[in-house]
Amino acid sequence: MDNNPPISRPLLQAESLSRRFGGLVAVNNVSIDLHIGQLHAVIGTNGAGKSTLINMLSGETGVSGGTIRLDGIDTTRWPQARRARAGIGRSYQRTTIFPTFTVLENCRLTAQAAAQYPWRLWQAAGACTHSMSAAREVLEVAGLSSAAEKIAGSMSHGQKRQLEIAMCLATRPRVLLLDEPLAGMGAEESERMLSMLERVKQTHAVLLVEHDMDAVFRVADKITVMVNGQVIASDLPERIRNNHDVQVAYLGESPIT
Repeated sequence: MDNNPPISRPLLQAESLSRRFGGLVAVNNVSIDLHIGQLHAVIGTNGAGKSTLINMLSGETGVSGGTIRLDGIDTTRWPQARRARAGIGRSYQRTTIFPTFTVLENCRLTAQAAAQYPWRLWQAAGACTHSMSAAREVLEVAGLSSAAEKIAGSMSHGQKRQLEIAMCLATRPRVLLLDEPLAGMGAEESERMLSMLERVKQTHAVLLVEHDMDAVFRVADKITVMVNGQVIASDLPERIRNNHDVQVAYLGESPIT
């Protein structure tokens, strides 16, 4: 009798993805699955193809080969805006917020953009109860409720990164593609971000590209390692930690401790 629980169908599934820029093969035959309740980390040295992979999954970069499916539907040729409306959200390496607006207004604007009500032309945007409720909800998830009335540009780097993810959550995505959200953070800020990721992954399928190995091994449920555009290993964190090919190609033969 099989006592293992059944594996759910991936929410986002990429099969044999490739991307060529002239003679350069940035991503070569990469497959990856994302499941709700799971944080899937992608690691690799600079130039490994990680950001190109995220750009293909989000629709910012077209594919040269392979297939992308969202909830079983082929989205390979969908433009970015259509994928965003279908539930794929992403963050960037550079912070993208409205620095002169309050934290709450940043989230309200993104919530309103995702759920527009054109027949309410006579209503002040700030009076939209739906978008205000959504904004306050994601600020709670992000741990930023106490900073709701702060001007976004006055916050610390780490808080701005938290706000960016909160803004992404305000669009009601099912999939989150996060490109180095911990970059440039100190220990305290990283701790807050990791706590946030632990909460978010309970209700979302999350792909995390990150260079902070301590953070990756703390929050990841699965890790994929890329080198020169190819996957050399994809497994549970402890198996990746002890994988000789990973140690040679990515860690210089020194095991992760």
